[in-house]
Amino acid sequence: MLRSPELPDCFYSCKPVLITPSSRTPQHSLYLSNLDDQNFLRFSIKYLYLFRKSVNTDCLKVALSRLLVYYYPLAGRLKKSPENDHKLEVECNGEGAVFAEGFMDLTADEFAEIFQKPNRTFRKLLYKVEAPSFLDIPPLVVQVTNLRRGGMILCTAINHGLCDGVGTSQFLHAWAHLVTRPNSDLPLTPSHFRHVLKPRNPAQVTFPHPTFTESKPDNPISRLDPNIYQYLESQPLVPASITFNPSEILNLRRQCMPSLKCTAFEVLASHTWRCWVKALGLPSSNKVKLLFSVNIRKTLNYEIPQGFYGNAFVLGCAEATAQELVDDNLHGGVKLVQHAKSILTGEYVKSMIDHLEDKTLKTDLSCSLVISQWSKLGLEDLDFGEGKALQMGPLTSDIYCLFLPVIGECDAIRVLVSMPESVVDKFEHYMTKFSSHDSERNGPDANGLDNGFRAN
Repeated sequence: MLRSPELPDCFYSCKPVLITPSSRTPQHSLYLSNLDDQNFLRFSIKYLYLFRKSVNTDCLKVALSRLLVYYYPLAGRLKKSPENDHKLEVECNGEGAVFAEGFMDLTADEFAEIFQKPNRTFRKLLYKVEAPSFLDIPPLVVQVTNLRRGGMILCTAINHGLCDGVGTSQFLHAWAHLVTRPNSDLPLTPSHFRHVLKPRNPAQVTFPHPTFTESKPDNPISRLDPNIYQYLESQPLVPASITFNPSEILNLRRQCMPSLKCTAFEVLASHTWRCWVKALGLPSSNKVKLLFSVNIRKTLNYEIPQGFYGNAFVLGCAEATAQELVDDNLHGGVKLVQHAKSILTGEYVKSMIDHLEDKTLKTDLSCSLVISQWSKLGLEDLDFGEGKALQMGPLTSDIYCLFLPVIGECDAIRVLVSMPESVVDKFEHYMTKFSSHDSERNGPDANGLDNGFRAN
């Protein structure tokens, strides 16, 4: 296992500035839905883009200032609701977004070589706002880092309580639109208001929701303990990055055919979940879950407005014992993922929104692999006028697994997840040496033939 080299220091020629909306914006408090206001989402989505050519920063600032007129909540600040101390809302006050400019003595090509496996020094590429709490950090923080020989790295931190993946992509493409067409209007008007996702009164929790659990005191940390999350958080973690091209994904799908048709996501999610459980060596009786994001914009029997950029996704939940998952073939895991998707009806989602009125609930991470799919959001197509990015991905790698787009390879998927240093090689081995014979036999260790999958 090779670690990626550390980045040099980033030099700031001036202090970061606040970019405010270019004209007056509405001043009010914005309600956040129960899907927005989950403790699980109290973080910022941090994107990293590498461009061959830099973009004029004044043009970026001017366009961003204008964009914040349309997306004015991102120029506001989070606060606790005066009616409920456990509820957040946005104070739309036009205070502005943080914009930092820096320089790093590195070329675009040099950075591209180490991009696949982010390390802690990548954090230098996003200005750290010193604040007493997460609530005090502006919802939007941007850093442009110019590179030697003209390249540029753009990093953004967008508060997840205000935007989901679809919403962040919509925002970034709107920004690029105003940079390249400064005198035009946005092609898609953003929809701010979350009342369409308000809970019913009285609440009607009509389904079980295994995605969530009630808050409990912390448990001792052990690999054998059911709280896998605590164990992972206690370990030195390193990123694993594996790229699957379309033919390789098809090879996995064929292991389920013809008896079971499945999507690329379903088969790759199942494969990743099984390899994760096998690599961690979990006790066979442990219950393990796979939580994965599902867009609900077209699930409900009422219309979520076009241009809605708030959180309109829920987590599907597949579960099994470690032994059931590993001993079964890929076909079995795929069926679990498909079942978890199939129950996410409009009524189920409404029940979940009502269930989240209980603020003692938290997303059950204790025994779960979480997968977020960035590969279908169009993030890789972002273009500020000097060409699309050479690379895009997260600023950091985490224990949450990301399915990422691959620049220049349509329908390829890069799997990125951090694993304990002691098992990361084993995880990559299971992911990349997966035998097609696994579909024909049961067994916990199907890892014979190398089908050409790439560990980056």
